[in-house]
Amino acid sequence: MLRRRSLLLLTVLSAFAAQAQPAKPPRPAQGPSLSAPRSLMAGAMASAFVNRAPAGARLAIARPSDPPEAAIVAAPLGAGSVLALPAPGEVGSFELRLLGETDGKPVILLRQALTTTAPSATLAAPRRVGHAQALPVRGIGPNGDHDRVVLVKPGEPAEAEGPSFYPAENVESTLEAPAEAGIYELRYVMNAPLSGRRILARQEIVVE
Repeated sequence: MLRRRSLLLLTVLSAFAAQAQPAKPPRPAQGPSLSAPRSLMAGAMASAFVNRAPAGARLAIARPSDPPEAAIVAAPLGAGSVLALPAPGEVGSFELRLLGETDGKPVILLRQALTTTAPSATLAAPRRVGHAQALPVRGIGPNGDHDRVVLVKPGEPAEAEGPSFYPAENVESTLEAPAEAGIYELRYVMNAPLSGRRILARQEIVVE
């Protein structure tokens, strides 16, 4: 009987102690987060990982002094948490921004510094090829979405057209050599925000 009373007393005291403890405050709601490289080659793709972004949020690249409504390049996040934007083709200090909207106006929710370094590219291909024959080519550079490796006549402008491929899709490809024999130029052409088209590498190709 005494043992039963002791157990009952311990149960009552435990219940009282539990009630006496202050309730734990609720955890504050976590805001959005942004993770991305802080430095990359000018013209390369800047991949950012965003968590808990509000509906309608956008990712942008701007100069640090730019107001919220100004952006060099911007894109909506959509339903995904990963987005890649082309970095400016110029060397300098920029800013990745997560943008929201308040009262119909853009607001900066998060920002992260982004430094771009000098762009460069390399080309590899046979120096001579028969006319209208297959020419295996390798081109590596910033590999932006709009970069091209292209075969043209020497002296033509950066926007000149010719057999080409996009290194962002695959750094190796096979081009068809021109039907007309002569000296040609294989180029890596960067096409990025701010810089536009810029030739980063050249290689002479003789079509026989």
